[in-house]
Amino acid sequence: MAKVTKLSGFPEWLPDGRIAELTVLDTARRIFELHGFASIETRSVEPLEQMLRKGEIDKEVYLLRRLQASEGEADPGLGLHFDLTVPFARYVLENAGHLEFPFRRYQIQKVWRGERPQDGRFREFTQADIDVVDRDTLAFHHDAEMAVVMATLLAELPIPRAIVQVNNRKLAEGFFSGVGADDTAAVLRNVDKLDKIGPAKVTDLLVSDAGLTPAAAQACLQLASIRTTDTSFVEQVRALGVRNDLLEEGLDELARVVAAANAVVPGAVVADLKIARGLDYYTGTVYETQLVGHENVGSIASGGRYDSLASDGRQTYPGVGISLGVTRLVSVLLGRDLVSVSRSVPSAVLVAVIDEEQRVASEAVATSLRARGIPCEVAPKADKFGKQIRHADRRGIPFVWFPDAGGDSVKDIRSGDQASADPSTWNPPAADLHPTVMTVAQEESP
Repeated sequence: MAKVTKLSGFPEWLPDGRIAELTVLDTARRIFELHGFASIETRSVEPLEQMLRKGEIDKEVYLLRRLQASEGEADPGLGLHFDLTVPFARYVLENAGHLEFPFRRYQIQKVWRGERPQDGRFREFTQADIDVVDRDTLAFHHDAEMAVVMATLLAELPIPRAIVQVNNRKLAEGFFSGVGADDTAAVLRNVDKLDKIGPAKVTDLLVSDAGLTPAAAQACLQLASIRTTDTSFVEQVRALGVRNDLLEEGLDELARVVAAANAVVPGAVVADLKIARGLDYYTGTVYETQLVGHENVGSIASGGRYDSLASDGRQTYPGVGISLGVTRLVSVLLGRDLVSVSRSVPSAVLVAVIDEEQRVASEAVATSLRARGIPCEVAPKADKFGKQIRHADRRGIPFVWFPDAGGDSVKDIRSGDQASADPSTWNPPAADLHPTVMTVAQEESP
């Protein structure tokens, strides 16, 4: 067999890594459903004309084409979706007559981008999105709700502390217009590069590419430096002396989001005025999220308000949403040894086999345990009990069950304790029933 070549950008986790990923996915699903979001799944491909009008993403789209298709058979008009927001917008338009608005959806799927693989960036990855969409107008309180739900989810996960950063595109665009910018989108794109290239290079770009004066560029950097845990950013922005109606509208909206979110999840949401988001469809509130102490990873959850993403020409469906980058988060947790997994298999119990003629008795025990929701497996061989115990230990299984006509027993191979047990009533400690994922700090705490 030829040597297997690993494909970069297409992550595959070992079993313990997959358990960490499933913990994130299961927690996301639980939190989303607790907040009333309904699950949907969309197709993997979308028309290119729909995807390419949503921002600077055209170089990253994977095309769909059958390998041996002739030129006339090829369909260059389809590509793999690069996010879940564009497919969701199309889904809403196609199914509007069957949906109850405001429509609250969550969607957990893979997406594809032809990026250069690097730390935290992949060509194939999983996202977990929530959105609320309505007809014609969408109540503003949903903007705060997005930050609250994501902050709640992240607080439930065994990860370092996460901060949801919020800004408002109206605030930013109004300020940029107020300092004389003719192309506010260009200013936004360059400010969005602050964390990557630093203020000096961003200043140069604002002057050379966005056409700002050095003084205007400096004012934009002053705006981007403002970060508060409360609504005090409003006065800090006004102190910069820029006046613009759109700026005032954005200040008011951002203040409402920060105040409302922190009333529910104190300290988890901050106003950070350097947040811009590169995609063109955002029109108001925007979100990014960082892990405290690991800010160089970039955002692990992003999104925003889009007032005109979905429209059929007669009806407009505004929405707001936020997306958790599941694969990026898991890659950070595993790559930086931030979490540990109690075991890499679901089994809590290994049922020993006395000899092959009596395997049926072991299978009966396993059937009884499984009927009560206890994950278990039967030993693969009727080896000496010492070997079967070592087999359980190598797999991380905490208990070994010994069938016996005179009365079964179960052994905790970590402590060595062994006691009589009945498969119809025995239960492992709750902490041992399923694999658990812990932060390294949790594991090391007394």
